[in-house]
Amino acid sequence: MAESWDARVSAVAALDEPTRRRLYDFVVRQPAPVSRDEAAAAVDLARTTAAFHLEKLAEEGLLEVVHERRTGRSGPGAGRPSKLYRRSARQIAVSLPDRRYELVGDLLAAAVQEADGSGESPRSVLARRARELGQDIGESARSADSGVDSRDTVLRALESYGFEPRARDAAIVLGNCPFHSLAKRHTELVCGMNVCLIDGLLRGLAVTDLTASLHPEPDHCCVRVEPAES
Repeated sequence: MAESWDARVSAVAALDEPTRRRLYDFVVRQPAPVSRDEAAAAVDLARTTAAFHLEKLAEEGLLEVVHERRTGRSGPGAGRPSKLYRRSARQIAVSLPDRRYELVGDLLAAAVQEADGSGESPRSVLARRARELGQDIGESARSADSGVDSRDTVLRALESYGFEPRARDAAIVLGNCPFHSLAKRHTELVCGMNVCLIDGLLRGLAVTDLTASLHPEPDHCCVRVEPAES
C-alpha cells in the first residue's frame, strides 16, 4: 500500500522546526554518517538538544541510525560502536492536490522496456502492467481490510492513492486525478492506463459488482467506478 498521507505530512512538518532543519541540512551534506557530538558542534547546540532533534528526525524516517566503530578496530577491547546518523533512503513527497507521477513513470518505463524486447505494442504492455499493478494494490488492500465492507475497502484504496473518491448515488466519482498534468497533455494514453489501473484494483479487491469506465467531466478524474451490468 502507498505510504499514508499523514505519515508523509508528519515527516515534512518535522523540518518546520528551525533547529531540526539545520541539523538535517548538516547531516545530509556530509560524506559519511555523523555523531551527535559532531552535529551538535556544527550547529552550535548542546549535545542533549542535538540528540533530541536527531532522534526525532530518525523517528520520522528522515534520518537513518547506524552503529559503527570509528577507531577501525574490532574484537575485544575495540569499544562500543558509535551511534551515527545519515540521510534515510526513504523518499518523501507531499503535493496538493495529491499527485503520483512516479507511479506513471515506472509504468511507462517498464512498458517501453518490455515492448522493446518483445515486439509487443507499448500501449498493450502498459495496459497489462497497469492492471497487474492495480490488482497487486487491491489484493494488499483486501488483506489489510479483511472483514470490512467491500465498498468501503474500494473507497479506502482509492483514497490512499490520491483519487479522492466520493459516493454519488450507486457510483463512485473521483475528485482528483493523481496524474493530472500528464493526463492533460497525453489524455488518451494516460486515461487509458488509469482505467486499467482501477480495473485491476477492483479485481484485486475481488469486487464484482463495480466496474471502472472512462467518464470524463470537468474537475474530476477521467475514470468513474459504477455498478457492473448484471
